[in-house]
Amino acid sequence: MSPDPLLSADWFPVASSEQLAHDKPLAARLLGEDLVLWRNAGRVLAWRDLCLHRGARLSMGQIDPGEGTLACPYHGWRYDAGGACVHIPAHPEQQPPARAAAKSYRAKEEHGLIWVCLGQPASDIPAFTEWRDASYRKILCGPYSMNAAGPRLIENFLDVAHFPFVHEAYLGDRAHAALPDYEAEITAGGVIARDIRVWQPDPDGTGVGSFVSYTYQALRPLTARFTKHNSGHEFTIFLTVTPVEATRSLAWMWVAMNYAFDVPAADIRAFQDQIVAQDVPIVESQRPEALPLDLQVELHLRSDRTAIAYRRWLAELGWTFGVA
Repeated sequence: MSPDPLLSADWFPVASSEQLAHDKPLAARLLGEDLVLWRNAGRVLAWRDLCLHRGARLSMGQIDPGEGTLACPYHGWRYDAGGACVHIPAHPEQQPPARAAAKSYRAKEEHGLIWVCLGQPASDIPAFTEWRDASYRKILCGPYSMNAAGPRLIENFLDVAHFPFVHEAYLGDRAHAALPDYEAEITAGGVIARDIRVWQPDPDGTGVGSFVSYTYQALRPLTARFTKHNSGHEFTIFLTVTPVEATRSLAWMWVAMNYAFDVPAADIRAFQDQIVAQDVPIVESQRPEALPLDLQVELHLRSDRTAIAYRRWLAELGWTFGVA
């Protein structure tokens, strides 16, 4: 793939910290590029998953923690942390050629995820403000795979008008489908929409219905969040989408809650799994697959103000991936 320049300058999660062991490499994929992830002396490394000798996958190889090398599974060529081949077992006396080097990418470990940037980063990893706040419990959900373009996933996440129909009896009620007016604006930090009030029969999986108020933000073209306010309780989801291919995406969700500490994490995760499973067939069915930035292509109402602002923001940025 030839990615949008803005896309290649952003960070995307490709694995959770738990998935990446200290003694085994891990295969991942981002924007059509096969990656190998591995740990070396406390650092996370991300390379093209390719041995220059005969094209085998380095993710099938072995790590030698003592030497700090990753060995190809095919002929044992060993690569150091800088990506250079330092040993060829069939010719131990031979200095490996300089071009025998793995292509490396920038990688960071943050928010319990492994993030990769394929180009020159334009900014840091998106902020997840609740991450270091001990008053919130944090639960990772996903990743959820969808055969859809990333912007479609984000716009669905920003949309509350679908709750009574896609998530009826959980996040919405058809008898309370009307939405009050609200404002959405484009700021220097992205898109923000405040005080979107909706009735929910089961706002957070506890079984208690109530009116709740949402604050939504699009932090990056493929990263967004909301905080749901309910009688002093705050329920936040930090969502970031990995564009695996043009129309295949992974959605990673961190749930942050300042209440319900006695509810098992497995139950909260199961609830989110159920909600996402309801979204998947809808999002995958949308046509065109690319999100139209021309507001004349689809019909829009005042209840779509967050989506309208998101599309306008993408257009202002010059974003081209997954949009039309």
